[in-house]
Amino acid sequence: MNLADGVQIVSFAILALLVLGTALGVVLLSNIVYSAFLLGGVFISISGIYILLNADFVAAAQILIYVGAVNVLILFAIMLVNKREDFAVIPGRWLRKAATAVVCVGIFGLLSTMILITPWALAPVAETGISNTIVSIGKHFFSDFLLPFELASVLLLMAMVGAIILARRDLIPDLSAEEPTATALTLPERPRELTGIE
Repeated sequence: MNLADGVQIVSFAILALLVLGTALGVVLLSNIVYSAFLLGGVFISISGIYILLNADFVAAAQILIYVGAVNVLILFAIMLVNKREDFAVIPGRWLRKAATAVVCVGIFGLLSTMILITPWALAPVAETGISNTIVSIGKHFFSDFLLPFELASVLLLMAMVGAIILARRDLIPDLSAEEPTATALTLPERPRELTGIE
């Protein structure tokens, strides 16, 4: 084992510990803000593993999309809700915890089985193949994985339309210029929840 392999193994061990530690923090902490920040730590640690795998584009996409978009969106949603509510005791809660534990153990067993039966001996990769990961990903997107790629596009489009519908505001045509609150800087719309009060 040379120095480069040793550094790579140590880096992988550190990143794996970071992934496990932050993931456990996301699940076990009761403060949802801390969980959201730790979720960003999970995404960044996974991007480091992608870098170790010479998948530079996937690592950059992981940081830009998951950390810069998804995690920030989660933090904005937490700040916008800003609702402190004490949870009431749910009857039969132990049954839900037991069902969750059974499902988690099943998924863990399935993933462990897949890890054990997967042949991890990889053929040596040419140097030119490492530098063209973007081209390889593009080719696979539009050849082998065209259907999942298009399905993901449709799913994202549906999510965007749903977000627009949920955030939509209704116009209020009866706002007059004589109203004291009607100024040049007042928006001519209000949330739908407020329109039903009047």
